Amino acid sequence: MEISIGTLAQQSGLTASTIRYYEEVGLLPRPARTGGKRVFDDATLDRLLVIQFAKQAGFSLREIRRLFDGFDSTTPAGARWRKLATAKLAEIEEQAMRLEAMRMLLRAALKCGCVDLDACGKRLRQFQRSSNVQRSSPPH
Repeated sequence: MEISIGTLAQQSGLTASTIRYYEEVGLLPRPARTGGKRVFDDATLDRLLVIQFAKQAGFSLREIRRLFDGFDSTTPAGARWRKLATAKLAEIEEQAMRLEAMRMLLRAALKCGCVDLDACGKRLRQFQRSSNVQRSSPPH
């Protein structure tokens, strides 16, 4: 079944310009043309839905391109997802640890009783010296 870019945009929830961009960056194959206009098929809609799923899961466009084109053509979808999802989960875990550290620092900043930033610097310097001996939460 032939689908116009407008219909494809409506069915996928994307804009026509996004669909054209995905073509440009190689996430979608070049569509056939009828009368100079792009015509798509159901497979393109399916591919767009996979792209949206991957984006919602946190994959970059480069990673999504790898999902489609970065494996031997005989590699099953499940194996592709496992490889990429394993790496993405490790990345997210690292981000979560950084976010937790940021949360702790911001909570410490909320408790700051220093009269000026120089005093903060002195307390942080003292904390830095003592944290070489033992790890604890920052002063404030």
